[in-house]
Amino acid sequence: MRISILVLSLCIITSSYTLAQSGYYEDAFRFSQVKPAGSARIMGAGGTQWSLGGDVSNIAGNPAGLGFFRNSEASATVGYTDWGVETTYLGQNKSYNTTNFSLPNVSFVMANPKGEFDRGAFKGGSFGISIQRIANFNTEYGYYSDQPGQTSIIDFYLQDANGYPENQVENFGLTGMAYNTYQINPKLDSNGQVITGEYEPINGFISPFQDENITQEGSSSQITFAYGANFNYKLFVGGSIGFRTLNYTSRKIYNEEFPEGPLINSNLQENLAINGGGVNLNLGLIYKPIDYLNLGFTFQTPTWYALNDEYSAGMVVNYDNYDYEPEGITLGQVEDFTDIFISSYNLNTPLKIGGGATVFLGKNGFLSADVDWVDYSAAKINSSDFDEGPDNLEIQNLYGSTINFRFGAEYKISNFRVRGGYGYYGDPIANSDYDRSTQQISGGIGVKLNKFSVDFALVNQKFNTLYGSYQVLDNQGNNIGPVTELKNNQLNGVLTLGLSF
Repeated sequence: MRISILVLSLCIITSSYTLAQSGYYEDAFRFSQVKPAGSARIMGAGGTQWSLGGDVSNIAGNPAGLGFFRNSEASATVGYTDWGVETTYLGQNKSYNTTNFSLPNVSFVMANPKGEFDRGAFKGGSFGISIQRIANFNTEYGYYSDQPGQTSIIDFYLQDANGYPENQVENFGLTGMAYNTYQINPKLDSNGQVITGEYEPINGFISPFQDENITQEGSSSQITFAYGANFNYKLFVGGSIGFRTLNYTSRKIYNEEFPEGPLINSNLQENLAINGGGVNLNLGLIYKPIDYLNLGFTFQTPTWYALNDEYSAGMVVNYDNYDYEPEGITLGQVEDFTDIFISSYNLNTPLKIGGGATVFLGKNGFLSADVDWVDYSAAKINSSDFDEGPDNLEIQNLYGSTINFRFGAEYKISNFRVRGGYGYYGDPIANSDYDRSTQQISGGIGVKLNKFSVDFALVNQKFNTLYGSYQVLDNQGNNIGPVTELKNNQLNGVLTLGLSF
């Protein structure tokens, strides 16, 4: 079971005092974030796809758009991502950059339209299948400071241990490891007797130099089966079922260095791996009240995930050959490691409701806009391996709903297409004065030659976040632990090759 230091509440769950700490609420948000993706054509036009039909992106987007296909189509998309992160801690900046290649979309549409003069309202439909990358987790960030921090992670250990006897604290996850490596020790009275439930740092209250590095890897993909039907060339209705796979790993390395002994430095490494799968349903429709206008609507159910995670941690602490009198030992390098904690849990992500409109400029192109609503506080975790109550409460208190919108356009010049778009994704954190919204700008070009098409798009996303290494509360209950600002700049290039037949 995971034992994270990035927590808001701690609880003892077994008689053996094994510690289970909150932290799964972070997964609930991380795995709920899905931004519309698909072909380079759609990405170049801002990701707008709720009311556009006739694109392979409709398979995982609005399946009603499959009803527009008159010919079958196969396509493949290759992508390149450059994810830059600028971090600021104590006025000091550091830059990180992560790149990777991917195959974000492979799609096939089998069209079965009826003839234009066939009787009946039903004019045929299309079946589609796609494999699409839903999320990219590959990034690296952290910080380094040559100025002493205002607190130490030892302050977190002391607050966590406060009030508990030694025989309990030694099993308190990371705090227990800090106790076993002598970073915190029982407080003694004037007679040298242990004061139960009180602890003190071996170095006294000295501010350390701090640095941390976080490396994340993995992705989430979805295989989607969809069908869209055409009724009188006016109403298009579709549905899909998606099967997701998820793979995520994280490694955090946190260091402190002290200007005075006996504690010289400490190193904490946490390793986390999560994998699993999920399923969701998607219903959509597109209505054409007049020839040059499409109105679209989509309803996406929660994704019902079944996930497994593995967590381990290790501490390496160096002392200057310090004679620790209460136990009569000399401290040099001291190490402690956890077992590998394994747990399983179910995660229900929020549902999504979206709508859009597309205005066609004759045969010269289109203007399109999308809006969707997501309530991240509706995510829910269930598990028989740990008490999910604190995490679900944190989800409800921390996250809120967002309104996201996108604009896009395409203009045709002979066989060529030029595209551009803009997207805004709202701040998912409720009651915050720090803006975590995402701004997206995109552009692209394409060419269609007979039954063959080539499309290229660049998508730039920028968003800021805050990262806390650990939590220390002051007398008013405010967190005074270190907080690092992260400025993310993600550039995605995608190339789609399509063949109609």
